[in-house]
Amino acid sequence: MTGLWITLGVMGFLTLAVLVTAYICYRRMLYSPPRRMPGPGEYEIPDGDIYEFFREDMVAWTNMIRAYPYKEYSIQSFDGLTLRAKFYELEPGAPIELMFHGYRGNAERDLSGGVERAFKLGHSALLIDHRAAGYSDGHVITFGILEKRDALAWVDFAIREFGENARLVLTGISMGAATVMMVAGTPLPPQIKYVLADCGYTSPKEIISKVMREMKLPPSLLYPCATLGARLFGGFNLNEDSPLESMARCTVPVVFAHGDTDDFVPYDMSVRLHEACISPKKKLVTIHGAGHGLAFPVGREEYVNALAEFKRECGFDF
Repeated sequence: MTGLWITLGVMGFLTLAVLVTAYICYRRMLYSPPRRMPGPGEYEIPDGDIYEFFREDMVAWTNMIRAYPYKEYSIQSFDGLTLRAKFYELEPGAPIELMFHGYRGNAERDLSGGVERAFKLGHSALLIDHRAAGYSDGHVITFGILEKRDALAWVDFAIREFGENARLVLTGISMGAATVMMVAGTPLPPQIKYVLADCGYTSPKEIISKVMREMKLPPSLLYPCATLGARLFGGFNLNEDSPLESMARCTVPVVFAHGDTDDFVPYDMSVRLHEACISPKKKLVTIHGAGHGLAFPVGREEYVNALAEFKRECGFDF
């Protein structure tokens, strides 16, 4: 009997250890605590010296969209969250970019420069706060898994709000890029003209495992705990889909943009995504010397010209 109790005790301890580790992974990677958005005169700049170099630009872009007239919108997610966005109209009837920000970012922080870029292309911009970010509800980040369903709800909303003749572009940066790529693997209405994926990762598993290795942690042991934490505490399956899988189903035009010195989401991921994409219209735009999320700030003219050329290649007259 003693041996049985010892075995049960060990099994109980191991089970508890796995559950505790899964919860820690959930809290560290997926949980978003209550947020306070910057007030007047306050600016949120991503951490890191590479972003400090562009602080003045980021502040100027933020001031631009704060001063520019906008309309606020909200929708309900499939699971009851209120999701929020701001619409910046260049001119009535202009194509509209539905923009999605990165991991632990928000629309104002990550996409203010995107409004300038969209305007240069003759597009209006709908800046969307993901679930668990910015002004939207929620506390669980899902690396694009549930954000994909939210993005599809925003597409439906945009068609209802702006009409059947609306011309829509799905734009995302980092996790937002992963989100729009996963959306691109689903059947889409004809209003979606193309997708712009800026520095997106190939799959939640690959990017999470990469960060674990950099932290000197074993992904082979911890990633299963992360997926368990996602299921038990986040209520979703972290392996349900991936951008790489979606590109093998994608038929809408896709333009990939990535800086070749990105040390967070490796440039090679966009190369692989471009290769995997089965769309007859696709393009990879490489911005030399750009770090993560900085392809447009580093190469503004090159970036805009490449997108304009892609539109012409696709036969879009807007």
